[in-house]
Amino acid sequence: MKKSLLVVALLSAFAPALAQAEAGDIVVRLRATNINPSTKSTLGETTNAAYGAGTGATLYGSNTADLQVETNTIPELDISYYLTKNIAAELILAVGTRHDVSVSGTGGVVGHDLGSVNLLPPTLTAQWHFNPDQMIDPYVGAGGAFVLGLDRKLTANVSSGAAYLPIRIDRSAFGAVLQAGFDVNLQDKWLVNFDVKKIWFNTDVKLDATGTLTPAGYQKIDNLDINPLVVSVGIGKKF
Repeated sequence: MKKSLLVVALLSAFAPALAQAEAGDIVVRLRATNINPSTKSTLGETTNAAYGAGTGATLYGSNTADLQVETNTIPELDISYYLTKNIAAELILAVGTRHDVSVSGTGGVVGHDLGSVNLLPPTLTAQWHFNPDQMIDPYVGAGGAFVLGLDRKLTANVSSGAAYLPIRIDRSAFGAVLQAGFDVNLQDKWLVNFDVKKIWFNTDVKLDATGTLTPAGYQKIDNLDINPLVVSVGIGKKF
């Protein structure tokens, strides 16, 4: 019995003071975040609706052409506030995430590399933490994102006549967010975090083909669903 008590005492003495959460705690995390869009595009079809049947094939090489948005990895800062031991609100603050945009396939009179757009996606979620007093604390969350277009200009380079037709996306969009992840609580209130989010949002894409196509002015050529999968890993500190 004495030996058992001695073992317990030694383990208690050397066990790390885990970063257990309490109501009113603030957690700051710094993470590397990969944003991988899962796009759904109707570029060819919507262009045909705007400018007439067959325009999609003429411009892009196919009436079923679509827009493709490339992945990117960025640094990200987030702040969580614990309303209770189990419930936290998380605000995700990230630098703008720049994504190359291109047209699928080959052919047509328009160059298929359209440039890049820069999006700022501040996100707010409410989380339920299952085991806030344990070393591994999984959680789920839900919330919303406001996606702001910082640099939303693209260019269609038309080979015949060397025309440059401006393309723009909507300045901002709202989207729903689902989230899952876990914290690994360490000593001295440090933690390691792994997090996955799915964000659903879409934006209109418009082309100004004045002087090349009619009607003139900006016309909608796509209703683009971007719907990225956002995967993050990083470290954090409880205060």
